[in-house]
Amino acid sequence: MKRQLKKYVASLPKEALEEQLISLYEKFGDVKAYYDFVFNPKEDKLEQEAKLKIANEYFPVKSKRAKLRRSVAQKYIKHFLSLGVDPFIIADIMLYNIEIAQQYSAERAIRYSSFYKSMYNSYKQAAEYVTANGMAAEYKSRIAAIFKETLRQRWENRYDFEQVYDNFE
Repeated sequence: MKRQLKKYVASLPKEALEEQLISLYEKFGDVKAYYDFVFNPKEDKLEQEAKLKIANEYFPVKSKRAKLRRSVAQKYIKHFLSLGVDPFIIADIMLYNIEIAQQYSAERAIRYSSFYKSMYNSYKQAAEYVTANGMAAEYKSRIAAIFKETLRQRWENRYDFEQVYDNFE
């Protein structure tokens, strides 16, 4: 498929190629988001927006009830990965998601095993991402602090976190 696309693109005159690119930009949100980011990469603004939305899942501004959805953070992480956002920002968002959840669980008891499993999956994903991108030294203290907080709060799966922490780096 990719080879056919390359052939097709090579056969088009420049004007036709430009028209198709503009059409793709107008029709598809993902293409628009990609090019908007390429030409105006306000990574700090994107990061702050993501943190605000994630925090709102645990400490809502408008409603009284927290939703605790990990999917909100995952959506931003996936979007940032597809855009090619700086890996340090992605790692920061990954860890922030767990840290804000821990702030919430320190104040309110959570009885859902799914919450702890979800946070474990996020922790494991973050540790693997940080390691794969050679950022272990920069994030070691935050990875350690999250693990220690699971012990302090006596999370039901704290030993799973310990296993990830022990294998970190």
